[in-house]
Amino acid sequence: MGRGRAGVRTIGVVTVGRSDYTIYRPLLHRIEGDPDLSLRLMVASAHLSPEFGLTVKEIEADGIPIAERIEMLLSSDTPEGMAKSMGLGILGMAQAFSHARPDFLVVLGDRFEIHASVIAAAPFKIPVAHIHGGEITQGALDDAFRHSITKLSHLHFVATEDYRRRLVQMGEEPWRVMVSGALSLDNLASFRPLTREELESRLSMRLERPPLLVTYHPVTLESEQTEWQVGELLQALKEIDRPLVFTMPNADAGGRVIRERIRPFVAAHPQACFVDNLGYHAYFSMMATAGAMVGNSSSGIIEAPSFALPVVNIGSRQTGRTRARNVIDVGYSRDQIVEGIGRAMSPAFRAGLEGIASPFGDGRSSERIVRVLKELPMDARLITKTFCDLPFERVAG
Repeated sequence: MGRGRAGVRTIGVVTVGRSDYTIYRPLLHRIEGDPDLSLRLMVASAHLSPEFGLTVKEIEADGIPIAERIEMLLSSDTPEGMAKSMGLGILGMAQAFSHARPDFLVVLGDRFEIHASVIAAAPFKIPVAHIHGGEITQGALDDAFRHSITKLSHLHFVATEDYRRRLVQMGEEPWRVMVSGALSLDNLASFRPLTREELESRLSMRLERPPLLVTYHPVTLESEQTEWQVGELLQALKEIDRPLVFTMPNADAGGRVIRERIRPFVAAHPQACFVDNLGYHAYFSMMATAGAMVGNSSSGIIEAPSFALPVVNIGSRQTGRTRARNVIDVGYSRDQIVEGIGRAMSPAFRAGLEGIASPFGDGRSSERIVRVLKELPMDARLITKTFCDLPFERVAG
């Protein structure tokens, strides 16, 4: 291996949308700043789509060189379109690997586009390092993609000790699995929130009272219920006399339905706005400013505890993930959502979050990941995986 400058390892990183890029940023900067590593950034999917805010511009503005731009996302909101996009992703990634094979391929999370990239990497025998494995999201197809990515990967950087044990339970050799903490928390070391006036200018709306930050994504295992689910959410929000800041759903089947329901709601409510792409700085600033977060985003689970931000988590999309005490789980009905928001906005609940600790690490994940990528021997043992069987005890009866 070792195909870069002498003694320098080339680290390929795949980013497919604004959500994973925000998480990757501290790692990308650390790789770029290390003389023993060379970054090869592969930008794909929603980043290159005007429908999703053409977020590749954010990467360009950060000054991070882009090695590959891989088109894979069809303008379709159906399961067929999602499956075809996966196929295009495998083709595009295979072409990229055929002319420039990195020493390591770093991937994050559970998106179908990430799954396509690791499938393409397998025949090239590229070692894959996976971030955020071992988690569970029972309401989403992403749950299956995540576990499949685990079996296609050679190194694992997980957020908690529970997730490490789960990967060992899945047969991964313990030496391959490291608890790094959640990478996104590294962003907080240098984060300085925008002022209220700066946010108001960015959103073109007044924020005299703390707003609700609303992020709702398709629940892909319940796609036939998407329109009803978002309808219940919007009916609930009609009862809340607060500014509402909606962020765009991700590029899953059903996302277009959500966007098409939110836009007319915002047009009819002067206290509401819908933002295609806040960018990580403004998004974190919103988390620092908001009265509560409402929806089903993983950011409510992972990042929100660091802001002591109450979160009303709707439905099953995040079922199975570790939670801090800032999360209030509710069902899909408008009454349950209204009740959850009322509890989240109560002074007593907010006061109870004082001193809350994140269960996802100390904000030094990128440091740990880079150390391993630099120092781990790249020999046959890395590529040749062995299934690690756990002791089996027969249960009587």
